[in-house]
Amino acid sequence: MDILLVHGLGRTPVSLFMMAAALRREGHRTQFFGYSPTVESLPRIVRRLTARLETLAGEPVGLIGHSLGGLLLRMAISEVPTLRVRRLVMLGTPNRSPRLGRRAWTFFAFRWLTRDCGSLLAHPDQYAAIPIPRVPYTLIAGTAGPCGRWSPFGDDRNDGVVAVDEVPLGDGDEPLLFPVWHTLMMNDRRVQEAVVATLR
Repeated sequence: MDILLVHGLGRTPVSLFMMAAALRREGHRTQFFGYSPTVESLPRIVRRLTARLETLAGEPVGLIGHSLGGLLLRMAISEVPTLRVRRLVMLGTPNRSPRLGRRAWTFFAFRWLTRDCGSLLAHPDQYAAIPIPRVPYTLIAGTAGPCGRWSPFGDDRNDGVVAVDEVPLGDGDEPLLFPVWHTLMMNDRRVQEAVVATLR
């Protein structure tokens, strides 16, 4: 099966190479979609991703998005009704506006580097415009982040960037939980095995 992998904010396709290798060992064909929020607008990124998904229409496909990559896939999937998605896997994707994103937006450097992609993460009202995927999906969240008095997450479980309660799309969603950090979760063997299993 063809599988398209989309990286997160501030990362590149290289960050998903180990995940892709695990998928190829299972016989899947992997492709990558790259973008730069600093030099591209959010609408342009979504247009390019939509065009890429159109090339995959017809045969069953798997889609994997890390963090912001999952939101980009949610936006683009709805534009390609002929796409036959076997499974959408979102790794640490904040499907609800993340508190760390809102806090980071107060810093000029973050606003300059992330532009309207960062704005999306920082403004809960913009989330209402992101379509809920009408395809089978799996949510994966990390729990290795710090909790307690000095944590920006308080006592809420988190992966250091996204809290577990920011991952669900709906109230009935129960993400698969792993003791991993946000930035490196795709390199964890347990996470890779879970992703491979959902695509079988």
